[in-house]
Amino acid sequence: MKANKYSRGYFMPPEECLDWTRREYVEHAPVWCSVDLRDGNQALVNPMSLDEKVEFFAKLVHMGFKEIEIGFPAASDTEYAFCRKLIDDGLIPADVTIQVLTQAREHIINKTFEAVKGAKKAIIHLYNSTSVAQREQVFRKSKEEIKNIAVEGATLLKKLADKTSGNFLFEYSPESFTGTEPEYALEVCNAVLGVWKPSPNKKVIINLPVTVEMSLPHVYASQVEYICKNIKYRDGVVISLHPHNDRGTAVADAELALLAGGERVEGTLFGNGERTGNVDIITLGMNMVMHGVEPKLDFSFLPELTEMYERLSGMTVSPRQPYSGSLVFTAFSGSHQDAIAKGLACREKNKDGVWSVPYLPVDPADVGRSYDADVIRINSQSGKGGIGYVLENKYGFSLPAKMREHVGYSVKRVSDVARRELSTDEVRDVFVREYVNLTSPVELEYHSFSKHEGKVCVTMYIVNEGSRDAIYGEGNGQLDAAADALKRAFDLDFTITDYTEHALDSGSNSRACAYVGVNGASGKLSYGAGIDTDIMSASIKALIGAVNKLLI
Repeated sequence: MKANKYSRGYFMPPEECLDWTRREYVEHAPVWCSVDLRDGNQALVNPMSLDEKVEFFAKLVHMGFKEIEIGFPAASDTEYAFCRKLIDDGLIPADVTIQVLTQAREHIINKTFEAVKGAKKAIIHLYNSTSVAQREQVFRKSKEEIKNIAVEGATLLKKLADKTSGNFLFEYSPESFTGTEPEYALEVCNAVLGVWKPSPNKKVIINLPVTVEMSLPHVYASQVEYICKNIKYRDGVVISLHPHNDRGTAVADAELALLAGGERVEGTLFGNGERTGNVDIITLGMNMVMHGVEPKLDFSFLPELTEMYERLSGMTVSPRQPYSGSLVFTAFSGSHQDAIAKGLACREKNKDGVWSVPYLPVDPADVGRSYDADVIRINSQSGKGGIGYVLENKYGFSLPAKMREHVGYSVKRVSDVARRELSTDEVRDVFVREYVNLTSPVELEYHSFSKHEGKVCVTMYIVNEGSRDAIYGEGNGQLDAAADALKRAFDLDFTITDYTEHALDSGSNSRACAYVGVNGASGKLSYGAGIDTDIMSASIKALIGAVNKLLI
């Protein structure tokens, strides 16, 4: 793999910064800033239209975002027009602050202020790159020259803010922060702050972007802690994080950096963004929910968000995307399904309000997902627990424990041959076809009971391979008498091992469902199910179904 051609490219702080390691979890929500409409949009093959951006903006507001980066107004006419539309048409709620991005270049800054003129509240986000690679290869400028670009940009921002109608806040990003010497990044940020002179009543944002992930997440956390400990005007500065996902650890970057003193996170829904994307705010927020911390954003309608995002962006959400993917709450494995089904049943009984279900770290219902449609799905890997759960919770069939195993094999056999997942209706169809009211080779027409010398006697009229016969039996009870009739008629020796019944519907015309298991002389165990408005008719049909399996 030619690994020796790569250098690590990052820098540890010049002093030990490990206080963050003593914190266990993120205890409160950061300030969230969505950059879907800028960073996310610029990463799309086909950027969103003005109307699409308006729709996306409205959904972000609905979720609860109070800061939304809406674009790079100097980059294109659509970006500029979108900014003006939001302001001129009064589409920005009073408690929401828009944010716009600008390079530290005079003509771009001027265009940016034209775009936000009249805004009730807007963050002007200034940036220039400070990394070693950018300084040496792209700009070919010294550290002092790069710092001067930032200072000149900050000075122009302050000048134009005083001259332009509106209410403006400032943000500065040393782009490529993770490839910049921390002490130099600190020097540049402090120089910018020297121009803006923030205070607790007029704060500014210092954003520390993981423009490219270069290190393990703990290195970024230490870099952030170093800045937090040494930056000037600390009580007037909000430390913001902007992780990208080049190494696949953007969420960890953000979480550890929040432990290190970060107060604000810039990210996108589903992690969209340049290259491997930005940090996924949904994952970050739901990780907090999982720890019992209120995220201050509404994730209760993730399927709706997913539909909107895919439609407007042209991107797709991976089926395994944490919390959002179509399969993240789904169990196909038999052992997983059994544990989940038992956990859900236990929760129904306890009702203590605390979520603790095996394999489900959060309640799918809390993000708009359905237990029936999402949690337990059936294929050839499924087990008796999952199949039993589907039949009971979707269709009301409460199978005896041992019968679930038999039905499970029948369902899995169908899935295995078809080499695909089965729908819940297909699972029901397999059960009905192979177990319910079976009529071959023996079909029950009707029956009647009487008593004689303390015994229950039965006459059963059956159709056996086209021949109509009457058969007789007696026993200690009605089902025992019916079993005796079948044994005599077909010279069988079997024992009833399982019998349960329950109501399948409610109301005056409700049906009963019965389940019977029999053990034949050869040790063969078979099951049948019967459905009828009369409970005894249902029971005899179930018994005949089990016997039919012995006869074939």
